[in-house]
This record gives sequence, C-alpha cells and structure tokens, in this order.
Amino acid sequence: MKFMKLGSKPDAFQAEGKSIRYVSSELATDVNINVGEVKFYLHKFPILSKSNRLQKLVLKANEENSDEINMLDFPAEYLEMTEDIERGNLIFKIEVFLNSSIFRSWKDSIIVLQTTKSLLPWSEDLKIVGRCIDSIASKTSVDPANITWSYTYNRKLSVPDKIVEDGIKFREKIESVPRDWWVEDMCELDVDLYKRVMISVKSKGRMDGTVIGEALKTYAVRWLPDTFDEMVSDGCTWKYKYLVETLVCLLPSDKGVGCPCSLLLKLLKIAIFVGVDDLPREDLVKRISLKLHEASVNDLLIPAQSPQTTLYDVELVKCLVNRYMTNEKYSQDLSVEKNDDDFVLWHGHGYVLDVGKIIDGYLSEIANDPNLTLVSFIDLSQSIPESARPTHDGLYKAIDTYLKEHPSLTKAERKKICALMDVKKLTTDVSTHAAQNERLPLRVVVQVLFFEQVRASAGVQALKNNTRDASNSMTNTDEECEKTAADDNNYLKRQMSKLKIKDEEFQKNGKLMKKNSKNNKSGMQLLPSRSRRIFDKLWVIVKGHGENRSSETSGSSQSATSMVPGDTKSSGSSSRQRRHSIS
Repeated sequence: MKFMKLGSKPDAFQAEGKSIRYVSSELATDVNINVGEVKFYLHKFPILSKSNRLQKLVLKANEENSDEINMLDFPAEYLEMTEDIERGNLIFKIEVFLNSSIFRSWKDSIIVLQTTKSLLPWSEDLKIVGRCIDSIASKTSVDPANITWSYTYNRKLSVPDKIVEDGIKFREKIESVPRDWWVEDMCELDVDLYKRVMISVKSKGRMDGTVIGEALKTYAVRWLPDTFDEMVSDGCTWKYKYLVETLVCLLPSDKGVGCPCSLLLKLLKIAIFVGVDDLPREDLVKRISLKLHEASVNDLLIPAQSPQTTLYDVELVKCLVNRYMTNEKYSQDLSVEKNDDDFVLWHGHGYVLDVGKIIDGYLSEIANDPNLTLVSFIDLSQSIPESARPTHDGLYKAIDTYLKEHPSLTKAERKKICALMDVKKLTTDVSTHAAQNERLPLRVVVQVLFFEQVRASAGVQALKNNTRDASNSMTNTDEECEKTAADDNNYLKRQMSKLKIKDEEFQKNGKLMKKNSKNNKSGMQLLPSRSRRIFDKLWVIVKGHGENRSSETSGSSQSATSMVPGDTKSSGSSSRQRRHSIS
C-alpha cells in the first residue's frame, strides 16, 4: 500500500502447495487457522495482540483441547482489530488509507466503487459504496477551473501536463477542462451504481441540466445498441428495458432543457420495442413534444408495432406534432400577455418553420410505404399550420412520391391529396416540374401554368418599369444614361430570352404555337402536349391582360420592347401586332 505496510517482511509467508501457508521463522508455530480451503500456520502472540475476535476463538479452542481455528466466509471487521485492542490497528490504518488516497482520487474512487459489487452486502454495511458515491458526486461539482487531477481514461488533453495528480499547480492558465469532463469515466459503471451516482449528483443541485443530459446521452451511446437486430441477437431485452427506464428517471426535471431531442427519440424507439411501461413512455412523449424542432427526419422514423400495418408509427408522430403545436400556441399566448413580441416573432415562429420542414421531409419518407393510407397522409400534413410552410416545395415532393407509389388512387383521391398544396407557394423550378408531371390532376396543372405565367408577366412588367425609370432619370450625365440604358436593355434581353421559343425548337417537337410579331421578344416554354393545349388558352388571357395595362401607359413612356436594338416601332404598334398574331 502507498501509505503503510502490513508487515515488515512481505515475503514472510511461505506456500506449500495450494492449501498451506506458513511463516518462515526459527520459532515453531503454535496455532492453525483454516480460512476456507487454505490452512495458515501462525504464532499466537502477534495476532492475539491485535484481534479481539481471534482471542475469543483461541480461548475456545484451548477449552476444547484443539489447536485449530476454523473461519468460513467471515465478513469485514470480523477480526475486531480496533483501537481498543491496540493503537494504530488495522481498521484505523485502512480508514487512513481510504481517506488519504482512495477518496481523494477521481479514478481510484471509481475503481473501488466498481469492485464493491463483488463484496456485497459487506461493502454496503461498511458504507464503502456510499462513501465512494459521495466522493465521485462531489468531484463532478467542482469548478473545472479548479480541477487538479487527471480526470479521464478516455480523453487526451489538448495540451499535456496541464492537469496532473498530487496537486501540482497549472503551468499556465488553461481552458481545456470542459464542464462535462466527468461523463465518459462514469460510463464504466454498472447501471445500478451509475443510477445512484447520478441521483447524488442531481441532489447536490449544482449541476446544470444540459450537462446532466450530456452525461445520459454518453451513457446511452455506450450501452444501448444502434439497431433492433442487436437487441434481439443479445436475447437480453429485459436488460435494455431496465436501462431505458433508468435513464428516463434520471432525466433533468426541467423538461424543456437538458437532453437533446435525438436522445429522447432514441429512448422512445427502444422503449416501444422492449415494452417499457406506459409512465416512462408518456414522460418521453411529453419531453419530445417540447423539443420537436430539434429532431431530424431519421429520428422520427419509429418502427410501427403490431397491429399497425405501416412501416413507421405515423400516429405517434402526429401525436407529437399536435402536442408541439398546442405547446407553441400556449407559449405565444403567454408571451402576448407579457408583451414579449420578440419571443413570438423569433422564437415561436422560427421553431414552427423548422417543424414544418421536418414533417414535410418525414411525409416524403413515409410516402413510399404502400400501406400508408391517404387519410393518414392528409391528417399528418394538415397538422402543420399554413404559417409553417412559406413554400410548398417539400409538400409537393411528398405528394408526388405518394402518387408515384400509389398508382391505384382514384381521380377523386388524387384531387383530394393535391388540394393540400398551394401552387402559388411553389418555386420556379418545382413549378416547371409540376407543369410536366403526368401524375397530377389536370386542374392542378392548369393552376400551375396560370400562376407561372402571371409570375412571368409580373417579372417582365417590373423590368419594363425599371428600364423606364432609368431612361427618365435626370441625375445622370448623358454618358451614364446611355450606359444604364444599355445595361438595362441587355438584362431585359436575357430575361426575355428565358421565355423565348425558337422556331427550330417548335419544329423539332412537331408543333408550332402561333407566332408573335417579328419584333416580339417574349414567348413560352416548351410543355407537354396536354399542358401546351391548356397554355394556349391561358396565354391569350394573360397576354391580353398585360397588353391592356401596357397600352394604358404607352402614351406617357416608351415600352421595354421598343428599346431593344433594331426594334424601332412604337409600343402601340407592337401591341396591335401581338393581339393580331394571337387572335
């Protein structure tokens, strides 16, 4: 031992086979002590002077005219080697050793605590377990800046020799000790001992909930399998059930902080699989519903259990979304009462947008399930408020995937699922895809084409207004005006060319739409045959509407098309030619 010696000669005992031990001495031994299957040949005086128990046993043996003493499975402190018998006795020396060495060391406290399990219940009766736990819990609460011991088996310090044992001072000011420095070493403990240590850590009230959550996450990663197949192959689902229930009971009391949502969802997945009781599962659901905006699509892919026929538990996710939205509404209402507008605008709305993206991604994943009913898809989609979907690109992807994987849908069912989508909230790229999507109902394609052309017309009109403003500007010099007009014209030509349909492209597709006038620089994109027929009618309406607005302003300003090099006719003439060519 480090601070004492239990005998002046460590090699005093000699062995004779596996069952005999004797003292190498010139004096003959006078007492035999049998401990289990091992026989010790000893001298009475040294041991009788220190052990009150051996004094009684030797006296009893003498009364029976025997020189042998049998000791079977005797517990600690059984020998009664206390200070009453001799000063500085074994119990005192052990106590000094524990206090001066074991309980002062982070690593040794953990090692001793691990060994106590094999010595139960004696280690409990002697309070060794409790004292190790208190030592560990107290050290976790120390300010990281004051840590002067080597604190981990698993993690190397970024700068060596800055944290050392025996109280050596720091060589320089460092910031390498994180607040969760202790969580990895704790993973070596058995789940029962880990639970007791964590309860002690929490009871001291000095540990932040976020650090507690990180500790639980690290322990879960260490001991919980990554797949259900591993749990089945182990054949120890009861072990994982107990582990999950233990981790749930150790979660921070404040449900809104602490453990990350990914850990909570992992615990919920395993809890459902191994049959954890309803109370821990409900606790997990409540916590997740407060932090759903932190989840990922993969986190929410919780396998469904019998009698469900779908691949994933869609109803559970719907429950989580509904609870989250209820909590958000309550929080926002409370913030409005407190006049906390910043929370409403930034905190609440921002998180709801995150949830909207997550659920649209989740819908895209589950849409591949052939057993997913249309009602389940629609209900989950409608659980997200309109404010959570500034664009409907994600929803369109999910709907398109569902239509592709469920080709047997009736016309009415296709209309019903497409009614979830607002085509005005589709981006240009997605609208282009939707206009050519044969799986969409005809009515939806019409809406997509119409709003795309309205958007295009609005863009062209905005370009005309910008060009007109530039040409009428009185603040530029003549050279600046010419340069600005040229730049605007070039930009306008590039924008108009995006809509232009070349004659040769018409010929390749076997059909030509009605030609505009020679000077007309606007056109339409190539579309599938069904979409093109619809577009012919829409184009007349949209162009007529645009030209009426153009003619109203032609007298006061020059049109954008008349500014294109080589185009010398007035806007009024150009308008008449375009109306003639379409009619």
